[in-house]
Amino acid sequence: MWQGMIGLMLCSLSVQAAEEKKFEYKAPVVGAGLFSDRLSMMDKEREEYAINLANYAGNQIVEGKGSPASLTQARRLLALSLHLSPRNRKAVVMNYQLEKGILPQKVEGDYSSEVLARLLLTRGQLLMKQTAEEDVLLGRCFVEVAAEMDARNEDAVYASELLRLDNKKVAWDLLTDVKVKPVPLSPDAQGKNDSQP
Repeated sequence: MWQGMIGLMLCSLSVQAAEEKKFEYKAPVVGAGLFSDRLSMMDKEREEYAINLANYAGNQIVEGKGSPASLTQARRLLALSLHLSPRNRKAVVMNYQLEKGILPQKVEGDYSSEVLARLLLTRGQLLMKQTAEEDVLLGRCFVEVAAEMDARNEDAVYASELLRLDNKKVAWDLLTDVKVKPVPLSPDAQGKNDSQP
């Protein structure tokens, strides 16, 4: 009798564990970040965009119940957030939790998705007018994300489609799968490591 109860408890625990992690999430690899201090954005602005992008990504995962499409979109948005602000609390925590199979909670963002899409479109168009490569890249990212956020925004969709027609769509793997180079140890550090057991 007691063996049956233990077996039943173990089965229910394994089912519960399987239910908690219903999705597979591959965290983006961002390295040190693509955008330098020369980016045409103030640190505060970078942080604000990073927070709002992470909030939007989390809300999309909640609405999509952890669907593969919502996780793919979240991966791109979190990568963009982390490139803008590598220590952004919201993006770092959400990325960690998703890796552990924990769905985010729905949050009230500063802006509706329509308003955020308009802000991203406007800022993206201004960045694309700059000459620095990193400004143009971020501008294109913002325009594409704006069109995805609000497909009813004809200006955002048109700008994004022009990028596609001109073969200037963002290669998102540049942001999500950065090739991280190992940092060589200094000669002093190598000697210390060699002498330790």
